[in-house]
Amino acid sequence: MTPYWVPSSPCGDGCLPSDPARVSNVTVGIRAVMVGCALLTAPILSAGWLLPRTWRAHLQRAYSRLLLRCLGMKLSVDDQRLGRPEPDGVMVVAGHVSWTDVLVASAVAPANFVARADLLEWAVLGSLARRMRVVPIDRARLRELPEVVAVVRERLERGVRIMVFPEGTTWCGRAYGGFRPAMFQAAVDSQCPVQPMAIRYANADGSLCTGPCFVGSETIGQSIGRILRQKSVEVEVRLAPLEEAGECRRELAERCERAVRGTTALVPDLEMRITAAPEDVRLAG
Repeated sequence: MTPYWVPSSPCGDGCLPSDPARVSNVTVGIRAVMVGCALLTAPILSAGWLLPRTWRAHLQRAYSRLLLRCLGMKLSVDDQRLGRPEPDGVMVVAGHVSWTDVLVASAVAPANFVARADLLEWAVLGSLARRMRVVPIDRARLRELPEVVAVVRERLERGVRIMVFPEGTTWCGRAYGGFRPAMFQAAVDSQCPVQPMAIRYANADGSLCTGPCFVGSETIGQSIGRILRQKSVEVEVRLAPLEEAGECRRELAERCERAVRGTTALVPDLEMRITAAPEDVRLAG
């Protein structure tokens, strides 16, 4: 049985496009071969940790953009930071739709990631996740959360950029969950700024595309197969101005969520909130 404090989403198979525009089988084959070849070069990322930090970032960015192109995704970035230089040690936060969010974020702002612990066990993406220095979190073991927050804080204090998905689970993009405050404690404790990042997947006509979403009981193989078959997906990234850490993680989470959602008409927050025992959720809240 799923513990009641684990972040949950009502999104499922019904959120997926019923009849998406598809590419030919030849194109699917070409994309699959390109992805396979790109993954074979993944060990280069491990060797990259011997390079200076700036060079490592360039390598991770280039590799992630290559994988996105192999998957048939086109990336565009709207940088609203007004030319402000980014300091060392930044927490990047975004809504969570798919495993491809990690590639998208790395293609724009290379970082370490906080991600589900079982990701490290996945046949293909697990190896890539380890090379991207993922910080694993077991969402079913809430008592381990303070240790994860401590690791994030320590990396921020060392000047490392680290990515967090504060919703705690994936949503389809039409609906979304609230930003949970727990991980923002690391930014407050280290007094490191937070970079809100909005990620949107769109069809060629600009409409929202739920094809890349990874929800429900779908396997990673099924998700990859659907993305390979789908016509080119536009990935729109918006970098909002940095948010100062402040002194309250809840207030910081709310500011960052508003920055990520932007000024467009918002879909109601459909997250089902369940009050858990105080001793179990002291940090999660």
